[in-house]
Amino acid sequence: MTGAFAARHIGTDASAQRVMLDALGYDTVDSLVRRAVPASIQAPARETSDIPIAATEAEALAELRVLASQNRAARPMIGLGYYDTFTPSVIARNVLENPSWYTAYTPYQPEISQGRLEALINFQTMVTDLTGLATSGASMLDESTAVVEGMLVARRASKSASNVFLVDADALPQTKALLAHRAAAVGIELHHTSFGRSGPEAEPDAFGAFVQYPGATGRVWDPTEVVDALHAQGGLVVVAADLLALTLLRSPGSFGADIAVGTTQRFGVPLGFGGPHAGYLAVRAGLERQLPGRVVGVSQDAASRPAYRLALQTREQHIRREKATSNICTSQVLLAVMASMYAVYHGADGLRAIATEVAKKAEALATVLRGYGLTLSSDSFFDTLRVHVPGYARRVIERARERGFQLFWADEASIGVSVDETTTADDLAAVAWAFGLPEGEFLGAGEQGERTLPFADAEPLAGVPSSLVRADEYLTHPVFSAHRSETAMMRYLKQLSDRDYALDRGMIPLGSCTMKLNAATEMAAVSWPEFSRVHPFAPVSDVRGYLALIEQLEVWLAEVTGYDAVSLQPNAGSQGELAGLMAIRGYHRANGDADRTVCLIPSSAHGTNAASAVLAGMRVVVVACDDQGNVDLDDLRAKVAAHADELAALMITYPSTHGVYEHDVLEITQAVHDAGGQVYVDGANLNALLGYARFGDLGGDVSHLNLHKTFAIPHGGGGPGVGPVAAKAHLAPYLPSHPLSQRKDHPGGVFDGGPISAAPHGSAGILPISWAYVRMMGTEGLRDATAAAVLAANYIAFRLRDHYPVLYTGDGDLVAHECILDLRPLREATGVTVDDVAKRLIDYGFHAPTMSFPVAGTLMVEPTESEDLGEIERFIEAMIAIKAEADAVAAGEWPADDNPLVHAPHTAESVVAGEWKHPYSRETAVYPVPTLVRTKYWPPVRRIDQAYGDRNLVCACPPIEAFA
Repeated sequence: MTGAFAARHIGTDASAQRVMLDALGYDTVDSLVRRAVPASIQAPARETSDIPIAATEAEALAELRVLASQNRAARPMIGLGYYDTFTPSVIARNVLENPSWYTAYTPYQPEISQGRLEALINFQTMVTDLTGLATSGASMLDESTAVVEGMLVARRASKSASNVFLVDADALPQTKALLAHRAAAVGIELHHTSFGRSGPEAEPDAFGAFVQYPGATGRVWDPTEVVDALHAQGGLVVVAADLLALTLLRSPGSFGADIAVGTTQRFGVPLGFGGPHAGYLAVRAGLERQLPGRVVGVSQDAASRPAYRLALQTREQHIRREKATSNICTSQVLLAVMASMYAVYHGADGLRAIATEVAKKAEALATVLRGYGLTLSSDSFFDTLRVHVPGYARRVIERARERGFQLFWADEASIGVSVDETTTADDLAAVAWAFGLPEGEFLGAGEQGERTLPFADAEPLAGVPSSLVRADEYLTHPVFSAHRSETAMMRYLKQLSDRDYALDRGMIPLGSCTMKLNAATEMAAVSWPEFSRVHPFAPVSDVRGYLALIEQLEVWLAEVTGYDAVSLQPNAGSQGELAGLMAIRGYHRANGDADRTVCLIPSSAHGTNAASAVLAGMRVVVVACDDQGNVDLDDLRAKVAAHADELAALMITYPSTHGVYEHDVLEITQAVHDAGGQVYVDGANLNALLGYARFGDLGGDVSHLNLHKTFAIPHGGGGPGVGPVAAKAHLAPYLPSHPLSQRKDHPGGVFDGGPISAAPHGSAGILPISWAYVRMMGTEGLRDATAAAVLAANYIAFRLRDHYPVLYTGDGDLVAHECILDLRPLREATGVTVDDVAKRLIDYGFHAPTMSFPVAGTLMVEPTESEDLGEIERFIEAMIAIKAEADAVAAGEWPADDNPLVHAPHTAESVVAGEWKHPYSRETAVYPVPTLVRTKYWPPVRRIDQAYGDRNLVCACPPIEAFA
């Protein structure tokens, strides 16, 4: 029987499900699902389970408290791209902990996403101002993956015929490792060089170079000569720059860098044991169309008013499939919003003041250490010192740990120390003591006897050449100075969130995206300091609680998927795909089958499948689908035979991308195995399978899962996500590893596949969400959730099939957890398009379903298990009413160019301003059903032109008066 939490998570109770089952003609929910899922793949009942019996919410929180207590509360001064930071309370409460922000979906429907889009425009403006470059994207997954993307942009845009990429010897260690892993797959040759010391003339011709600024050792130097030398041979330069440092140091754009990348973590985003954090990537003028990921621009709506939207859809790499140059199809929106609001909150003066104080702290510590005879690797630095301590580096680390501080052990002879905005005089004193110095150096006394902060008089950037000190202005747009008081900031955040539609308003019935409940209890632990203020490279003894939670979640996910090993490192579904394919690549190469490079992908597959295959060094061969949306078995066998000696893998989504359970899946996987290939099962649709079948039992060798879908991590407006990769034992050795990981073993064995993310455990800060979800649902609750989702989708399909054809069905005329409604006949009969229906749904108070995927001119509907019958009925009634409106257009009651559908959505201004000249009433426009009168969501803009100014789209903050 469903437990207490599961009953709250699942929106339909027994009585509601009885109504739905009676309509469908089934006695029980279980019998419905077992009719839909092929009997040949249904998993037998397990006598024992590694997943404990479902806990109550109070019990789960208590267990999380125990795990949190096992993380040692230490002061992280390790650096390497990760810093402790103060999240302004107004941002923590009104963004991070606010479901209006964290339950929203990707802003593909811009009319109901104007708040998030404005926040992302702020982010892009912040990045372009600080980097001195022309255009920024709306965030990347993390710094190290952004460096890889920068390398790939450089290779595409370079005029050099070379295949060599130069890498700064002073780059972050995690970035070096990730570059090596990713470059090998696509045939790029890396050369490590000590820039600024040996000079680029000692290196071979290269299509590009990567510079860390400041370096991992803290060194600040002038890259101008390196940039000029690379440009002279047709290459491009990628610079990873610390944004806080850039408030004091010259920007990459000022010395000619082509691409700037990095992280915005220290702008108010908690450490979270490595994530999620918003990386960034910005480019000089002329490279805009090379940007991976998402970019927000300023367009206009139907009333010619400025409005925000995603720009250049070709940048949505999954649309380009095997022609993709990146598999990044997401952002870190929630974290980008936080970072941008940190800049809005502090403004240019505030950020400069924070950076100045950080630089003073570093200089004060350096002065004392040098005064006692210690030497530094560089006297030119911003916030990080690399201190030479020959023979006693470990002793310094141990002494620091005694006082509760984590320093970076670089080697037997050197220690790294990084300061940040949270560092105090007491902290500096304790660190000095760890190096063997008298603690009193930092504890002076003021006139009233209070302790003073001696770094206040230190000279910031004392060793930095004056030519590298920043002199130009930045963050001059009014948004960065208009919200100084907390009242103003609170209201600004409220205004933006009110412009958006999120799950706290109503159902988001997006097929393939699983916008289910993100319960408050699941979210609670994310903000606990024992989880949020933990450095990703902290020593193992300080993170035992995190490691225990991670291991438990890995074991649970392995059980429910039928695999032997799980890595939680990938911080997006696309990265999980890539990790799985890289594991297959590693396996084949280890077996001497380096020629196995062909990846078979059905034509209906998620576009990221093809993009990931290309980035794993594979060649995509498309397999046809039949008229029911299933893999064409004859075509598959023909393609397998044609490529038998070079077949690396098949990628298949199950249930299929068309929302049905394919009968031939076991034959499909067997055919691939017989030819020596591996089977990758895309886990995007696991919400339709969990508890009833397992990927490993279907013949899958490896899969990625979407914790931000099936396992309740919120979408955050387009990110964060987690995309774990799960595999059978023979592929486990090739799953992601990391040079700075605290773990050398896993329940599934030793992983040695190379890193896929910057942090050893990816976006570990949000793993407590999925841990809590599984812990409170238990195995029965997980199965009941699947059943409820399948029931809801079939009920919607049944109720709407007389109005909109359901494009694909399986056994018993049933669908899986989603159904595809075919609107092409509607367009032929009435002229009403899928866009018209999607925008009209806004007037009815709904986010539109997934549009034109996987079939153009359709809507893919997924209600999830979390919606109650009342909300499901409200959606059904809205869709029926919209069909009636379309029929009215066909009947001539309304003109084809002047009706409620083509003018949707309707704003408040559109129905009150001026004379009403439409053939339908104002009430029909904005209150098409009476229930909206008291609960109306008012879109802030009218329909947005998807083509306006695309090539010259402004991707930074427009003047305030533009919106007057």
